[in-house]
Amino acid sequence: MSFEAMDAAFKALADPTRRLLLDRLREQNGQTLRELCDRLDMARQSATQHLDVLVRAELVTVVRRGRERLHYLNPAPIHEIEERWISEFDKPRLQTLSAIKNRAEEYAMTDTSSSVPNYVYVTYIHASAEQVWQALTDADLTARYWGHANVSDWQPGSPWEHRRADGSGVVDVVGRVLETDPPKRLVVTFEDAPDAEGTREPSVVTFLVEPHQDIVRLTVTHENLPNEEMLNGISSGWPAVVANLKSLLETGEVLPQAPWEMSPAHT
Repeated sequence: MSFEAMDAAFKALADPTRRLLLDRLREQNGQTLRELCDRLDMARQSATQHLDVLVRAELVTVVRRGRERLHYLNPAPIHEIEERWISEFDKPRLQTLSAIKNRAEEYAMTDTSSSVPNYVYVTYIHASAEQVWQALTDADLTARYWGHANVSDWQPGSPWEHRRADGSGVVDVVGRVLETDPPKRLVVTFEDAPDAEGTREPSVVTFLVEPHQDIVRLTVTHENLPNEEMLNGISSGWPAVVANLKSLLETGEVLPQAPWEMSPAHT
């Protein structure tokens, strides 16, 4: 995180109205501008100005759904502030701050069709959209940063498999490609228990790749989650996988240790 980005985050957090907007998004993520204005009894122009500051500070990200613009908390700056200013002080009295960090990294939106929140994760990568797309769809690359090869021809309607890269050939996740728009958007179903008895609607993962000059904003949305157990799993899993992908594209190497192997006390 650059000094400029750090300054922008602290300045955005210094305003009580902007902190209130973040609180409202923490309570119910994925709100439209109208919903935020209704809840805060705030003029649309004022809310827009404050949200623009939060977006520039990367504390809030905007996801378009049709004609709507949905606002989500982005915990990445808060996470980096925590790493720089707090994580070195590993004392019991700061364990509550660790819990706050974990909560922030789960920024999920409430969906009226499900009792389990959807999950949204955003990161910024120094790479081209084409490089990010290749990293998401190339079996050899996914095996490097994910420990699984994602295998498919990535055409709408085609199956895809999440195969272990240890030579066993075991498939842990299966699904189908719902949408593909290289190098911008990929939507797949995600069935993490393909052999389980009983039927349930599969969850759905959307990868949105948005280039801006020399960087890309990657948004991972995981919807239609069946239970809290899966939400808890992906809330630690997606940040770890995406961090490894980011490291591979920016440095040519994955992280020295697989981030998902860290103990629960650190994830």
